Amino acid sequence: MRKVFFIWLLPMFSFFYLMPSISWACACGCGIFDVGTSSMFPSGQGGEVFVEYDFMDQNRNWSKASKASLDDNADKEIRTGFINTGMQYMFDRSWGVQVELPYDGRYFRSDKVDTGSPDIQSFVHDAVGDLRIRGIYTGFSQEMSTGLIFGFKLPTGDWTYPHFDRDTELGSGSTDVLFDIYHRGTITSDNSFNYFIQDNLDQPFLTQGGYLPGTENDTALGVYYKGWSVAGVRITPVAEVLNSYRSKDRGWAANTPNSGYERVLLSPGIELDYHRVMVYFDIGFPVYQYMNGDQLMASALYKVTVSDMF
Repeated sequence: MRKVFFIWLLPMFSFFYLMPSISWACACGCGIFDVGTSSMFPSGQGGEVFVEYDFMDQNRNWSKASKASLDDNADKEIRTGFINTGMQYMFDRSWGVQVELPYDGRYFRSDKVDTGSPDIQSFVHDAVGDLRIRGIYTGFSQEMSTGLIFGFKLPTGDWTYPHFDRDTELGSGSTDVLFDIYHRGTITSDNSFNYFIQDNLDQPFLTQGGYLPGTENDTALGVYYKGWSVAGVRITPVAEVLNSYRSKDRGWAANTPNSGYERVLLSPGIELDYHRVMVYFDIGFPVYQYMNGDQLMASALYKVTVSDMF
């Protein structure tokens, strides 16, 4: 129930890395990429393998509800590429399972890191991220229009890389409870216009090294049109509104004053379906952001998914 990018393109993206700072938060909010993919909600028995590539370049300092000077933030840029590979399988029309393992790359520039140098330093790191294992229940109705997705995020990612703050490590070091709920329905009687709503909750509860990540909640509301087809390829334009909220981090290793935020994004996208293969692409543009303290934000969030049904 996730996303995918062409496997032969993965090496090309390996240079899109990002990294964090040691005294300012990055407001990564990576969970926002997990919502807004209505076409990948399960619709019947069977399986799906997927690859998803997400990218964001955090190069703008933001304080409260407005852009602030980069001079106010020791961190200057955090550029990240996320490659998520996984599988989903529905045993019947009610129950299924999903496994997703990310491989992430990060590039970080800051003028205040633990090297002893006053100059701007840059660091690159790539590693496996935090494994997600979830169950799926869609037995509320015959058409499987409503579903629950629930499970855990495990601390398999690296959370000890030098020169990175805890909130910008590739792994959080925490074990999290994951809970999603979604619903999709029709707007017009001919089923050409449809809508969906999805909510994703990430609640950390077991932590390491004095760092408790903030609770993150991401919500998507979208509409899509299914009436176009060219040369056997079904073309589905999608329009979404995304809302992302994260509470402040806690613990002696957290930078609590410069953590936590809320943001709203508009996200146009398009889905292409050909037989068993689906390709999906969208771009999220922030229209409202409120950041505690000083945090680096991206001007756009990019997502590409490729999946194969079986």
